[in-house]
Amino acid sequence: MEITKTEAGLSLKGRLDTVTAPKLHETLAEVISSRETFTLDFAGVDYVSSAGLRVLLQGQKNAQGLGKSMVLENVSPEVMEVFDVTGFSGILAIQ
Repeated sequence: MEITKTEAGLSLKGRLDTVTAPKLHETLAEVISSRETFTLDFAGVDYVSSAGLRVLLQGQKNAQGLGKSMVLENVSPEVMEVFDVTGFSGILAIQ
């Protein structure tokens, strides 16, 4: 997975899975500590595994615990289906 820091937050490209989730976890921690509101641009994400879901859930909880906001945007229909089936579409802020 390619993770790029942007003015709004992070732009993600590739697969969010067991191999790439730790890298996103680490980068999310940095962004959460430095911003009040940030976005995760999912335009380039074509797959999310359970490991990826865990990282997103933990990021959401960490951000909310600090009074901050994490928003996912440009989620593909395939990834949105994963969020819907797992119930994450009701937990994560998705535009």
